[in-house]
Amino acid sequence: MSSEGETTKQVEKHTSKVPSIVFLAASLAAMGASLTLKCLGKKHTALFVGQWAAPFLLLGIYNKIVKTEGHD
Repeated sequence: MSSEGETTKQVEKHTSKVPSIVFLAASLAAMGASLTLKCLGKKHTALFVGQWAAPFLLLGIYNKIVKTEGHD
């Protein structure tokens, strides 16, 4: 018996098609954008954008797990 909902299965089916490098690139882009904003004097916006890096990396880990382990 499956413990996953149909919505979760569909999300994992589609997200597993995304290359892992996309999440790494998004994280690096967020860090670069944050640095640029900081240099432009937009401190609060730089901090906000800089916080996106960790969630992108976590999504990449989730993506890798779904690819290697599959879903229920």
